[in-house]
Amino acid sequence: MRVLVFLFLLVVCSVPGAALAQGSIETLETTPAGEAATDETAEPLPPPPCGTQPMTIARMAWPSAAILAEVHSRLLTAYYQCNVMLNEGDLAATGSSMGATGQPAVAPEMWIARIADIWNAAMQGQKVRQAGVSYVDPVFEGWFVPDYAAEQWPEVTTIEGLKARAADFAEVPGTARGKFISCPLDWGCAIVNRNLLRAYGLDQSFDIVEPANRFEMDTLIAEAVGRKQPILFYYWQPNAILSQFAFRPVALAAYNREAFQCMGRATCAAPSPTGFAPDPVITAVAEWVYLDAPQVAVYFSRAHMPFAEMNLMLQQLGEPGATVETVADRFIAERSEIWRPWVGLPAIP
Repeated sequence: MRVLVFLFLLVVCSVPGAALAQGSIETLETTPAGEAATDETAEPLPPPPCGTQPMTIARMAWPSAAILAEVHSRLLTAYYQCNVMLNEGDLAATGSSMGATGQPAVAPEMWIARIADIWNAAMQGQKVRQAGVSYVDPVFEGWFVPDYAAEQWPEVTTIEGLKARAADFAEVPGTARGKFISCPLDWGCAIVNRNLLRAYGLDQSFDIVEPANRFEMDTLIAEAVGRKQPILFYYWQPNAILSQFAFRPVALAAYNREAFQCMGRATCAAPSPTGFAPDPVITAVAEWVYLDAPQVAVYFSRAHMPFAEMNLMLQQLGEPGATVETVADRFIAERSEIWRPWVGLPAIP
């Protein structure tokens, strides 16, 4: 019997790893129930890319701002795993709320010159930042001519060319004066356009037409285009009509702040050539986004929409059955070369 016991112990002790396995079991430490094991060398998980607060986006009532809100909502959801909420709002209420509470988190199309006091107070309270500009182009107003006129007389996209070709813009052939379609008489741009015509020496070459309202303004332009009549007209962007019909901008002088201030006065004695004033239209982002969701802040610093793209989307919005949501979906599906750089991807897939 003693011999058998001795042989048994000799076999067990000679099995490779047997003693090691026994020692490993003896030294295992157990983790109390409900407590996860920790590794002092493990790095902490990165913060979620969309932060820890609700990512609310102001969806303003006018179409371009509503489209921007829907586009950004889709991209933030797809590429930053954001749980986006859209809040209906207007400039004043949104600016006040962002300055007081940091919500909504984003306002994609803030015309801050219209709410200067509210915006300045929010900035002074360090609740908001300007992430970037909403659009690639800084100047929203201008003078335009139809593309067929510019193709026939390329010089008419300049002031000197308009002077030389004014008779060709006449509504009645053979008369010496062309037609300039301005904005309604009770709009501030009507005074500006009158003074600009004087500043450029075109007031003796073009008769001003000031429609009664926006509908009549669009109708006059559409009727002239339908007749292939050369016209000079004032308009602003983003706007569907500039995509619906093909137009070329007229090159004006560089913006001069002092000269343009005079343009807004009916009593401007000696108007000087200038371009239209740039309008600060920005993407406003709550301060907490920069701290809690810096990747989202970087996204908005890159997300600048070209006028031509928004003009096209506004035109699409007028198609039968179209909604802001379907237009945003179409932009995401068809125009990736525009938005891919916003999310940090190459422009070409």
